[in-house]
Amino acid sequence: MKAVKKMNVVKVNIFWFRRDLRLDDNTALYYALSGDLPVLAVFIFDKNILSHIEDNYDLRVNFIYEYIIKLKKELETYGSTLKIYSGTPVDVFHDIIKNYAIHSVYANHDYEPYGIERDHTLKEFFHSKDIAYKTFKDIVIFEKDEITKADGSPYTVYTPYSKKWLAEYHQNELISNNCEILADNFYKIPADPFTSICTLGFKRIAEDFPKNVINKRIIKTYHLTRDFPGYLSTTRIGIHLRFGTISIRQLANTAAKLNYTFLNELIWREFFMQILYHFPFVTERSFKEVYDHIQWKNDEQEFAKWCEGKTGYPFVDAGMRELNQTGFMHNRTRMVTASFLSKHLLIDWRWGEAYFASKLLDYELSSNNGNWQWAAGTGCDSAPYFRIFNPISQQKKFDPKGKYISAWLPEYGTPDYPTPIVEHDFARKRCLDSYKKALGK
Repeated sequence: MKAVKKMNVVKVNIFWFRRDLRLDDNTALYYALSGDLPVLAVFIFDKNILSHIEDNYDLRVNFIYEYIIKLKKELETYGSTLKIYSGTPVDVFHDIIKNYAIHSVYANHDYEPYGIERDHTLKEFFHSKDIAYKTFKDIVIFEKDEITKADGSPYTVYTPYSKKWLAEYHQNELISNNCEILADNFYKIPADPFTSICTLGFKRIAEDFPKNVINKRIIKTYHLTRDFPGYLSTTRIGIHLRFGTISIRQLANTAAKLNYTFLNELIWREFFMQILYHFPFVTERSFKEVYDHIQWKNDEQEFAKWCEGKTGYPFVDAGMRELNQTGFMHNRTRMVTASFLSKHLLIDWRWGEAYFASKLLDYELSSNNGNWQWAAGTGCDSAPYFRIFNPISQQKKFDPKGKYISAWLPEYGTPDYPTPIVEHDFARKRCLDSYKKALGK
């Protein structure tokens, strides 16, 4: 497609990669390429986000860097490239419009508070420059107000939400968008070098990230194996959903054919996303206001031991060591470690939520918040306050041969392993008393 020139400035449409780092089945990219102008692809290392990351060895930044370099190379096979910028989005687009006459900017929806605020600001900025800003649904099957009660209000309980979700899913055929057939519509531009990740203030890490493939074998047996952290029995695909290096439509269609237990995990993800959208206050306080009356113990030394995986409870400690070393934690141990912090140690769930947010490769605000509030009993659809995981019985049930424990706790069974930080029965009674007092029971 020939570029249209006006006043010696190339006129193009922009596609802005964000948390959709793939060419395959990318909704906004498909519509951008279907237009009448060549498409220039851009990615922005957003300083508003990067400035909050304290660890310059951050694995997530490395993951993003790895995949945008892959995208850049893919686009170069079509005679185009990926223009990579660093800065705040508004400042970056100020610079872009100096070099290109932009007709429209295409992007996929973002549902987190920062993303919503950023897009509102940019929409006003683009409007002032007479540039259209077109955004599309891509990272979910159903968004915002698509799954609601009969009166249009949002669901706050998972089971009825999931039933409505499934009913709508079966009534709507999910069609993948074939962007490859439109690849000639990328703007033809010479490739330019992009300096290393070090220019962003981060260190390059040679990490073997999970592959962005849909593992049908694991999905098929997921309901049988998912609770045993000592085995490679989960897809570890969360990071790819977080950054959109895999299509949610392709994944959901595969899950629906092979395993509804796995599909339910995808529904939970969208349930928590719509909770965050409709009730953004959950980032600051409990969904159920009465739980904000809990008198947390908040012992900083005990919190540090929990963070380090030195509580004396092997199942908890193994989970925390796995998280600290890899950025991943098995879902079963996520539940147990979260329950232990909030209920055994009576430490505010927000402390744990923030720690997970700093470490998890697959960190997604809505799921992290929703799952922490579930474990603490403070959320919209949560475990009852009196459900307190026993980390000893959990270990016996889900790691009976100690495979998981031995993998992450080499000192377990030696004098170097710490004694339990708190006795289980005592902690359970203390938790129940504290919660009952807060609830006026």
